[in-house]
Amino acid sequence: MTLHLDHVTLTYPDGDGRLTALDDVSLTVPAGTITAVVGPSGSGKSSLLAVAATLIAHDSGRVVVDGTDTTGLTRAELTALRRTRIGIVFQQANLLPSLTAAEQLQVMAHLDGRSPRAALPRALELLDAVGLRDQAHRRPHQLSGGQRQRVNIARALMNDPKVLLIDEPTSALDHERGAAVLDLITTLTHQRATATVLVTHDRTHLTAVDETAEVHDGRLTTSSQPARRPPLVSPVPRSTPAV
Repeated sequence: MTLHLDHVTLTYPDGDGRLTALDDVSLTVPAGTITAVVGPSGSGKSSLLAVAATLIAHDSGRVVVDGTDTTGLTRAELTALRRTRIGIVFQQANLLPSLTAAEQLQVMAHLDGRSPRAALPRALELLDAVGLRDQAHRRPHQLSGGQRQRVNIARALMNDPKVLLIDEPTSALDHERGAAVLDLITTLTHQRATATVLVTHDRTHLTAVDETAEVHDGRLTTSSQPARRPPLVSPVPRSTPAV
């Protein structure tokens, strides 16, 4: 058990009252598996991801990351936990325009107090894992949308997280490139034994995940997937200039 939400409730101020974003939500994501979180806009998907990432504090319940109960941790302790055990892939890659693909990853080591130069082999290893070793010297404007998202995923893995939280990674990509990115996420989840949560609006992704969590009005139901479609890209190619 790598990620566990236990009876989590989250509310926001709403005039004179409170608006319930998550209502007694429980979810367990084992290592090496993917749980997709689906539901209509405003249902609570983003709130669930933010709580799992410890980016916002919940009202009640527990969030346990890699065996650590985050209840009562200080802001500094939560920051350290995110830096070392949680990888976050945002919907937009948000790469720094002046940095190369390798440097995007090296800066994560710098934020963790490690030497960027010493972290270069690790950065190149991850770029190789996402099929972009030969693009390590390129800056974001020299990469395609799919390639930028691959760098985004590699960056999230730089500090070897136990939990990988992914928000709509294919929303800006066409079907073919989106499928390739999803296959990459599936492969890396299995290879690196991360507990992966994938927020998505695209229900065609659901055949590639181990469990589906559906959110409606802050309440969550889950269902296991009976079968997984074979990945389109396995193993990950070392060079994917078109994606």
